[in-house]
Amino acid sequence: MAKSVTAVDRRYRFVYKPLLFALCLIPFLGCAGGILAQSGFPRMPGYALGADPVRFVLDDFGKTALRMLLLTLAVTPLRHLSGNSQLLRVRRMLGLFAFFYALMHFCVYVGPFQSLSWSLIAQDIVKRPFITIGFTALLLLVPLAVTSTNGMMRRLGRRWQQLHRLIYPVAMLAVLHFWKMLKSDYREPLIYAAILALLLGARLWRRYRRARAATSTSVPPTAPERT
Repeated sequence: MAKSVTAVDRRYRFVYKPLLFALCLIPFLGCAGGILAQSGFPRMPGYALGADPVRFVLDDFGKTALRMLLLTLAVTPLRHLSGNSQLLRVRRMLGLFAFFYALMHFCVYVGPFQSLSWSLIAQDIVKRPFITIGFTALLLLVPLAVTSTNGMMRRLGRRWQQLHRLIYPVAMLAVLHFWKMLKSDYREPLIYAAILALLLGARLWRRYRRARAATSTSVPPTAPERT
């Protein structure tokens, strides 16, 4: 039994996690390769940046951050369905990549997209509330990323789990940010909203079943009436 556990641990540590790490880097490497392609470097398929490379990179990083958030939220329901507790090993990595791509999305917006013009950024915030929504989601992700280490988990104890429930409003704000950004064709944010609703609904359903089971076991059976 111990040997099988050790073998699974090694597979996750040396095979699955490095493979997932490489897959999560593909959007970043694809965009970087697309930029370098203008200097003659080969680019990754699917990452032709087109006539507006800044807009392409900005949108790609934003969508990738949202997808990583949804994947992070999907780990727990998948663990319950499959019974594979090892899946929790990849949740932290997915969450950190969600923060990384959200931060890159913000940096591209502030830097290349707005040329560090704080007056233009301030006007954008006033005229376009979806930017305020996205920035709020990024700020809420910061404490989650900072406290993602094992040391912070031990230090915060139960408060760590309470703090990391912020991922739920973060995911909602991220979907709303994407939705408000568009002027037409809301199909893609609708898909993300449906996936998020499914993931949150699965959690509520499991919590309801656990509460119901706890109530049924805590109530002692009534004695039969004497006739």
